[in-house]
Amino acid sequence: MLRITDAFDGGNIICRSILDPANIELEIRKDNQSDFYQWFYFRLSGARHQDCALKIMNASGAAYPKGFEDYRAVASYDRQSWFRVPTTYADGVLTIRHRPDHDAVYYAYFAPYSMERHADLIARVAMDSRVRLEVLGPTLDGQDLDLLTIGEAAAGRKRVWIIARQHPGETMAEWLVEGLLDRLLDANDPVAGRLLDKAVFRVIPNINPDGSRRGHLRTNAAGVNLNRTWKEPSLEKSPEVYLTRQAMHAHGVDFCLDVHGDEALPYNFLASIAGIPSLSEKQTRLSAAYGQALLRASPDFQTDHGYPVPEPGKADLSMCSNFVAETFGSLALTLEQPFKDAANRPDPLHGWSPARAQILGHACLDALLAVVDDL
Repeated sequence: MLRITDAFDGGNIICRSILDPANIELEIRKDNQSDFYQWFYFRLSGARHQDCALKIMNASGAAYPKGFEDYRAVASYDRQSWFRVPTTYADGVLTIRHRPDHDAVYYAYFAPYSMERHADLIARVAMDSRVRLEVLGPTLDGQDLDLLTIGEAAAGRKRVWIIARQHPGETMAEWLVEGLLDRLLDANDPVAGRLLDKAVFRVIPNINPDGSRRGHLRTNAAGVNLNRTWKEPSLEKSPEVYLTRQAMHAHGVDFCLDVHGDEALPYNFLASIAGIPSLSEKQTRLSAAYGQALLRASPDFQTDHGYPVPEPGKADLSMCSNFVAETFGSLALTLEQPFKDAANRPDPLHGWSPARAQILGHACLDALLAVVDDL
């Protein structure tokens, strides 16, 4: 019997019709208390060796419908290895076509990063003697907001912050941070060793655990887009940002990397802080230096494509990087990765993938080492 389910961590789909495997009609569920939707993740069972067409009927109303153009969904049998499958977007409908080799197959917008994997990551990293785990507080759903501190604060050491998954559907962000942490804690890696001599790292691998577990694209449990609340967060609606800001003020910030994913642009790129009112020559110089260093460290990164540079003084200070750069006078950057393939280095089988995100996380440390002394 054919069956569709999303009853698991991060799942999101509504099944409207499943009478014919060649015409399965689906919808994506909206984020709670929000009109945002685009993330999907579900299991199809009972379709082994059948030609299936899974049609997401409400795709045109998604947050970024252009993200479905030239896009291919990911599929997996074991939820470990994810591969791209033929996908088309026409007349407002996203259609995934696939002939499963096994009795059950999972489909998703991008390779999921579950809260179970998050718990495993936190547990594994926290066993390192150089790491301290602090729970900043509870989320609205009662989950822990985990902060990892790597290294010891000391005079002259730079204060580095890494944040991921403000938008929970952007799972590539936590894949990148996992790779960054693995390299940073590799005792045989000279770049990691040098950085820990020069800086203390504070890392929040998932700042939106509620949205992640609920299968949201962009918001927390209260339907709040966290990356629009940095100017005035609240414990009632956005405790994740409120508590993180509180910790930043307590410890200080010299560098902040806020990791995201972009639905439409098939590139890895940095978003500019050029529009903040107090932009300094030093921030401008360091932003360019970090970008050039990352370009040298990773062929997957590029600087030709990205968001328009904001006009002077017009930056949205409710966004993390803009707020941090303006408030602390520090280097703060937003790193975007694609949901699609990386057009400058395409991979027909996997597209942009967890493995490549992890390797880009490694490269972020090379780029940081190039500028750390000047922060």
